[in-house]
Amino acid sequence: MAASLLRRDKKATAAHLKADLNRIDNSSGVRQLQELLDAVLNPEKPAADSEALDWCKCLIAGGDGFEEFCITVRSYDNATLCGLVWTANFVAYRCRTCGISPCMSLCAECFNNGDHTGHDFNMFRSQAGGACDCGDSNVMRESGFCRRHRLRTGENVPSIPRDLLLMSEMVLPRFILCIIQYLRDGYVEPDTSTERDLQKVLQQLEPQISFLEELTKMGGAMRTVLTKILTNQQTFKELSMGQEENLYAKKNYDKYLSALKNSGLVSVEEKAQGAAADVTVGAEGGAGAMVLLDPCIIESLKHKCFLEELLFWTIKYEFPQKMVTFLLNMLPDQDYKITFTKTFVQHYAFIMKTLMKSHESDTMSNRIVHISVQLFSNEELARHVTEECHLLDIMVTVLLYMMESCLIKSELQDEENSRHVVVNCSEALLKNNTYWPLVSDFINILSHQSVAKKFLEDHSLLMLWMSFVSFFQGMNLNKRELNEHVEFESQTYYAAFAAELEACAQPMWGLLTHCKVRETQEYTKTVVRYCLETLQIWFDAIGFIDEPAPNQVTFHLPLHRYYAMFLSKAVKCQGLDLDSLLPDQEMLMKIMVHPLQIQACLSEIHSNMWVRNGLQIKGQAMTYVQSHFCNSMIDPDIYLLQVCASRLDPDYFISSVFERFKVVDLLTMASQHQNAVLDSEQERPMLEGALTFLVILTSLRIHLGMTDDEILRAEMVSQLCMNDRTHSALLDLIPENPNPKSGIVPGSCSFEEMLSAVADFKAPVFEPGGSMQQGMYTPKAEVWEKEFDPIMVVLRTVYRRDVQSAMDRYSAFLKQSGIHTGNPWPPYKERTRLHPCYKGLIKLLHCKTLHIVIFTLLYKIWMDHQNMSEHVLCMVLYLIELGLDNQVQDNKEDEEPCIEEHCHDSWFPGTNLLSNLHHVINFVRVRVPETAPEVKREAPPSTSTEASSYGQNLREAQVFSLVAERRRKFQEIINRSNTEATQVVRPKSSSTRWVPPGTPPQLLHQKMSSKQNSLSASWLEDMDTSRHAHGDGITAIERILTKAATRSCQIKRSIQDICGKVCPPVPPKKNSPTDKKTMDKEERRQRARERQQKLLAEFASRQKSFMETAMDVESPDTEAAMDLGASEVMESEVLYDCVICGQSGPSTEDRPTGLVVLLQASSVLGHRCKSKEAKKLPTSDDEHIYAADTCGVANDVRLTLMQRFFKDSSCLQSVSIGWDGGVYVQTCGHTLHIDCHKSYMESLRNDQVLQGFSVDKGEFTCPLCRQFANSVLPCRPGRGTEAGAWHTPTNKKPCVLVKEVEDLQEKLGLFPTESNLSKEMEFVIKDIKNTTQKKYMDYGKNPGSPDNDFLFMYSVARSNLELELVHRGGNLCSGGASAAAKRSCLNQLFHVLAMHMRLYSIDSAYNPWTKLTQVTQSKETDGFDEERPEVPMLFRDVPSLLIIFVLTMPQPLRKEHFSCVVKMLYNLQFTQALAALSSKFSPEERQAWSTAGALKKNAANAEKSFEALLSHVISELTKDKSVYKVNTEETSMLISSVWSPQSIEFSLQQFCLPFLRLSCLLQHHLYGDSLTGCLEEEEFSSLAECLGILPSTPQPSNVVHSASCLQWVVSAFDLVTQWCTEVTGLSQMQAEQSLTLLVQDPQWAAPRLLQLPDNYNIIFQYYHRKACTACKKVPKDPALCLVCGAFVCLKGVCCKQQGTCECVLHSQHCGAATGIFLLINASVIIIIRGHRFCLWGSVYLDAHGEEDRDLRRGKPLFLCDERYRVLEQQWVSHTFDHINKRWGPHYNGL
Repeated sequence: MAASLLRRDKKATAAHLKADLNRIDNSSGVRQLQELLDAVLNPEKPAADSEALDWCKCLIAGGDGFEEFCITVRSYDNATLCGLVWTANFVAYRCRTCGISPCMSLCAECFNNGDHTGHDFNMFRSQAGGACDCGDSNVMRESGFCRRHRLRTGENVPSIPRDLLLMSEMVLPRFILCIIQYLRDGYVEPDTSTERDLQKVLQQLEPQISFLEELTKMGGAMRTVLTKILTNQQTFKELSMGQEENLYAKKNYDKYLSALKNSGLVSVEEKAQGAAADVTVGAEGGAGAMVLLDPCIIESLKHKCFLEELLFWTIKYEFPQKMVTFLLNMLPDQDYKITFTKTFVQHYAFIMKTLMKSHESDTMSNRIVHISVQLFSNEELARHVTEECHLLDIMVTVLLYMMESCLIKSELQDEENSRHVVVNCSEALLKNNTYWPLVSDFINILSHQSVAKKFLEDHSLLMLWMSFVSFFQGMNLNKRELNEHVEFESQTYYAAFAAELEACAQPMWGLLTHCKVRETQEYTKTVVRYCLETLQIWFDAIGFIDEPAPNQVTFHLPLHRYYAMFLSKAVKCQGLDLDSLLPDQEMLMKIMVHPLQIQACLSEIHSNMWVRNGLQIKGQAMTYVQSHFCNSMIDPDIYLLQVCASRLDPDYFISSVFERFKVVDLLTMASQHQNAVLDSEQERPMLEGALTFLVILTSLRIHLGMTDDEILRAEMVSQLCMNDRTHSALLDLIPENPNPKSGIVPGSCSFEEMLSAVADFKAPVFEPGGSMQQGMYTPKAEVWEKEFDPIMVVLRTVYRRDVQSAMDRYSAFLKQSGIHTGNPWPPYKERTRLHPCYKGLIKLLHCKTLHIVIFTLLYKIWMDHQNMSEHVLCMVLYLIELGLDNQVQDNKEDEEPCIEEHCHDSWFPGTNLLSNLHHVINFVRVRVPETAPEVKREAPPSTSTEASSYGQNLREAQVFSLVAERRRKFQEIINRSNTEATQVVRPKSSSTRWVPPGTPPQLLHQKMSSKQNSLSASWLEDMDTSRHAHGDGITAIERILTKAATRSCQIKRSIQDICGKVCPPVPPKKNSPTDKKTMDKEERRQRARERQQKLLAEFASRQKSFMETAMDVESPDTEAAMDLGASEVMESEVLYDCVICGQSGPSTEDRPTGLVVLLQASSVLGHRCKSKEAKKLPTSDDEHIYAADTCGVANDVRLTLMQRFFKDSSCLQSVSIGWDGGVYVQTCGHTLHIDCHKSYMESLRNDQVLQGFSVDKGEFTCPLCRQFANSVLPCRPGRGTEAGAWHTPTNKKPCVLVKEVEDLQEKLGLFPTESNLSKEMEFVIKDIKNTTQKKYMDYGKNPGSPDNDFLFMYSVARSNLELELVHRGGNLCSGGASAAAKRSCLNQLFHVLAMHMRLYSIDSAYNPWTKLTQVTQSKETDGFDEERPEVPMLFRDVPSLLIIFVLTMPQPLRKEHFSCVVKMLYNLQFTQALAALSSKFSPEERQAWSTAGALKKNAANAEKSFEALLSHVISELTKDKSVYKVNTEETSMLISSVWSPQSIEFSLQQFCLPFLRLSCLLQHHLYGDSLTGCLEEEEFSSLAECLGILPSTPQPSNVVHSASCLQWVVSAFDLVTQWCTEVTGLSQMQAEQSLTLLVQDPQWAAPRLLQLPDNYNIIFQYYHRKACTACKKVPKDPALCLVCGAFVCLKGVCCKQQGTCECVLHSQHCGAATGIFLLINASVIIIIRGHRFCLWGSVYLDAHGEEDRDLRRGKPLFLCDERYRVLEQQWVSHTFDHINKRWGPHYNGL
């Protein structure tokens, strides 16, 4: 039966079966179908057989065509979600304004159809793939839905007819089973198989899985059918086991069972016990807990439906992309979604196992997250699965299990006996971030409040999680290398930091977001309790008692940080009492140790004490404070230390700090000390570090009372103060928490508002060097004045140089605003009020230990001790000031005894800073090392800033006060104690540990008095502290004294007292001896300053003279060489400077000098169009660009047309080439001897340094100005005596001159004598020819002929003149030597070309000169018919003729002869203008003008009247074979306007102007005539006068007639007749062809790049999916040519030709090796120049003036017109090589 069905036609069978199945009794139909399917879907047949698939398609469609069936089903689509699934690299959108979940994403279609104007959205390239969330209100707000999904069009679709999908329901279960059987069959365990085997199975199944995918795309109706099949347990039971009699199916099922068995989570112990059911996760870890996995986890892998088994195989085969896409495509079906999510969770442990084994873990991770992010972003679903499937338990267990595979013993503290285990960061699991998908899922579900609450309520889970976190506690331990430099620098620290951030910190922040209100107090208490328990376990495990092990540091203390952050939240948001959450004092002391160790180590690392550990240790110190890590690392650490400091005994805390920082030994009053642990050069940085740390500790308020807004503001200000920042850099540098930047937290200030409050925007500007600036934000003035906080800056800088940068910017601001001119100190910033919980922190500032330290340090600074720096003084004063600002409220003197007895308790009466300030200590006994020398010196003046802030006489300032006398006593005591060491009061034990003593204040005054005597009593009266906010040390001390005085009367009195003693003016002579020192010092300093000034002045003058010689192109000697109006100062010979050997001399035949030039091929001229408007870049299929109207094409067409009818050699002298691929020559103006140049090139060739250019191609940089060049243009020697006669105005008659010119042309070119110079000229010609491609040189019929060469030579001259015109703006109105002229080397170029062209003499018979100046008899054509005629004069290009004449006549040419040539050619140009004009008339008008002009023919000045000549031209051209008889109807249609004499005159002038401009430029370069500027409307007359064709009689400007410039040497009418007859006498040519050649329009607009749309998205959307025209594929890297709009594949192998990629090919074809391409996917522009390329930058910037290279941020981009103009300018002026610096070779690979 089945066999007979199989042979029949598929469609008919399907229709027949469908009819059978629709009957009431369908049993026979069902049986037939099953039999057919048994035969068709036989898994023993190879999967690649497409027959089965075809049968399925037909059967499902039930006899219709499959395509039609699809369309029918789609019409019943009831889906309200988009659900479009995409894979990696797809371009999608994310809108933070509309998203509820941060993972929300939209496909381009839904995004563009929704309204997101003004939203915070960005475009992104999907990393792992994703799906569109449009229509899903769980993930995004409905306002953001697109039109289709907002209207929920799916809901009102009619219900589906039953019979439509009947066949699908019958066929598909068997089809899916078949796929599963193939998968079972093909699977081999990884240890026996290779990756390849699995890949092969998948490849064969590709069509089947694609078919399933196609079905899902049919919409909701089909998805419902599939869901039923995939989730139906009954069907699965019946089909999956396989019927008893089918042996194959049985074997197949066994394979499945064995695969299933191997996938359990079996741990080591269990294998030993052989128990299969209860899976233990073997962990000696965390709290030593044995984690029991539910036996149900393994049970649940017994599959109950197709879906489960499909997922199982998907995992086994490591998530093939097609399967993933199929499973995801089904998600819009709600029933499916729930079942699938549960299935996914069941397999979670198995997924993890497969992932760990996988070789391709990266790809697999992406695919896993692709699925899980779709499931877990939905809160509803996540909660459901958490409740029903224990999702949280599974996740935590799986993570634990995963990490346990790579644990090692911790070596922290007690290496031998440590019981703590940590993860090993060098394992692949951590190195490759393999844990990432699981952690990311965990973070994702914790973002849902309902799930997070479940987690926080489940104590056993929390305990598990804490043991997981403790695996990271103390990982990646660093041990300080003390002897050898470490051999191998491990880079594991990246892995460690990433792991702590992702696996510990991110989940912590996730949990913290749900602990924001009082109702959640219990959660916080629980977490804090477990943190403390786990910490206690950890301390025990590492055997920690009280002292940390020396020379060890780990940056990873996640347990401490969890504890700290939950404490902070509890106090800040939940109103909990801090003390209720804190452990006992002993535990606090333990907790404080490790974070403090990190702070001390940071200081050690910066003091170079860890250099032997290599660079990576610096990397760790930087990462620890870096913006992405700081809020999860250094901030919690410092906060924890602040908490400890506020609760522990301050003396204990302070002494611990100095001990940890190893500077205890330094804090002695003795003049010398031994330090057991530090080298002397490390003491100062470590002391600075300790003090800075104390300042940060006591003044930072991030977690101690600042609001989130204040924190954001402080972060922003500190980043902006370091450097101006771009918007994106700022977003990146500001820590995400507590203020997430995405989405606005209600009630808080947004990032943008805050930014505009603190910063000004600096728009992107262009710097002259061509470097492009981005839009930057810079701090407002009031921010510098009031908010600059050096402490925050120090805390946030990754590089120490940034602190300096901030200070420099601060002092620049003070100078600029006139607040302070000297070298300012870091300003002191008032702090936010402390939260009452942390009041204890202030006790630090008021403890005796700190005061003694301060006293000692001040004393040492005052004594000029070598290790004291200004920084130390600054920090000490900062601490004093903090103490003054933060008074302890209760002044009860109930001090507990200190932890250690220090015997200097008696020094100070109490702990209050104020009372201790005026407590005078008369003497201190110090134990000094025996070796100390006698200290007899007087106190020298202070080292800190010597300037007197009030400008009074410094020398009087050194008066001694009582204080100073006391100091002297000190010294005596110190000296004495040398000999009487026995009398020391202090017990020995303490003196070795602690030797500090003292009080600050008197000394301060001493400092003051050492600097200024204006400390009069009155000074204290104006208690205005604000005045002292900015300034240097003096200001700081004044500020402190003022504060102290305002806070206590007693101090005020003592200050006034001392001031009184200091103040009485003493005549200088009676000064104390120290004064002399000061005077000496001052004088010495003065002298040194003068010396320095002198040196500087000398240096500056040298520099200036160098600059003059080097840079000044217009210095007199080169100017002559460059011909800039140097006609007056003609010396006998021009002298040149060689920039290599420095000698100056003439260029000679033997030793020629040359100009440094850059030769480059250019098609800029060829890209000019008629219209001034730039062409638009097409951004839709209807728009196109046509190249037919460009100058290059027009000239090509013209030449080809000529070559069809005329003699080749004549054609080649009638036009110019080089519009495309012409050679442009430019110079920097520097000259060198050619032999010097050769040796320079040799040295470059031997230079091994990687250069940006190729020496073998002759490229080099100018030795003086480093400009890029590739050849040397020899300068012609001499220029001697004939100069005078050269310029003299002539009074010869025109006819005489004409004859002279003719004779000159007859002169044969003499071959120059063989000399070095002539050789060099040959070389340059060779260079010029090699610059461009062959196709741009050979236009003749026989390539390489002299004619061809001749054409190429004069076209080079033409191109350079034309380009100079373009650079001057297209006309000569600006006159003067423009910037272009400075770089012009046309004069030298002409001489080289002329010498070369004189070798080809023009045959006198064909010399155009005779046709210009004589009426010849037409020769009878006797038998020469086969030879083609010459090009008629009216078809010839006049400027080309001019250049040919000038270059072929003997040089130097006299000016009178040049003028004569110009005059004769003007006649021809004018006649051409008349002819062209006449063809534009309508026949009637032509008739009218012809008759009107005929009357004027007999008038006296008929030869200078355009009417007469016009009429003559018309009548001549109308003779025997009229040129005009073409399409008369069309022209009359076109021309509606009537021609008036004025409009005719204007047209004629416009037609002749290009010729006049070119002649003028040529004259300017040959004879140095200056160009005079004029208005645009007067350009014609001005140029005509300059060329001498218009007699310079002062006539009113508007009367100039173009005809009045004509000068005929023979009868004008005869000559014109002769020219016209040449045209009308052409027998072969059609009238329209001769008309085409006649109507040449020499006017072209300036070259322009394409006009781009304002919004980049328009380009991106159209082009990034567009298929390449050549290979019909969508290119991976599409690019656009901005010159012609061509769409090309960058680096595409598909379009390679002969090893050259498409961009390079196009650059050669379109721009003669210069290409400007916009890379669609990166928004940047690359320039290709020859064999090199460079990244130019982007012309599209975002709203903040920034580029977005590679579209990483995906913000909307807009065209920056200035940048685009600059790009165009560089293109037109050929300066890419000079302005862009970073060039590299492209090896034809672009």
